[in-house]
Amino acid sequence: MNQKTKTPFHFFTRQNLTYLTAKKAKNARELMEGIRTVPAASIFHHTHHFLQQYEFLSPEPPNDFAYWLSNVLKDSLLGEKLAAIDLRQFHRMEDIRSRLLQIMEEAIGRDGAADRNVPPGAEFNFMKAQTFVLPTKYIAKDLSEFRDCLFHISANSIYYHMFESRLRIERDISDFSVWLEESLGEAKLAEAINKLDPYTHTVEGLRRRLTRLISERLEGKSNA
Repeated sequence: MNQKTKTPFHFFTRQNLTYLTAKKAKNARELMEGIRTVPAASIFHHTHHFLQQYEFLSPEPPNDFAYWLSNVLKDSLLGEKLAAIDLRQFHRMEDIRSRLLQIMEEAIGRDGAADRNVPPGAEFNFMKAQTFVLPTKYIAKDLSEFRDCLFHISANSIYYHMFESRLRIERDISDFSVWLEESLGEAKLAEAINKLDPYTHTVEGLRRRLTRLISERLEGKSNA
């Protein structure tokens, strides 16, 4: 049985307009103060944009703050500490901001090296992305249709529903899992999908894992 629901899943996608803020940092202390004061959208951009850009990159590249500290300021120790932050633990952007600040405050303290400047032109430029959420033509009323849609939607759509949704609704569950459990009663499948670590897969890797899990569930139903 492939039961249809009265509350279909509407797939959305998103597009970003990325622009510079007026804030720059030429040393570690200024970077810390920038992280403290920039909008949450800037923190999100600098800790998550690599996930949508690198569809085929090995998972878990460093966030922008860690990259700049290690490769531009040449403070590899502090850079490694920021790169080691496990984003899976957080469901609010303010909690991510707080963790970044905690690490930097502990590392910097009153160390004079925190005021060592990079050469002119190598400053960290804080950026911000304005997100535009758009509906797609893809709508699923049952599990089979949901799987078929996953083959056709864009990487941006998967990114939106698997990454942004968790931080948007501040829950440890993606849009996909919410719908599967609440509308189709697929609690076990929803749990299996929710266990997929979006930070250790490329977007295309997530697509393959999602469709494989759903296909296995559909095959199990047909053999039941």
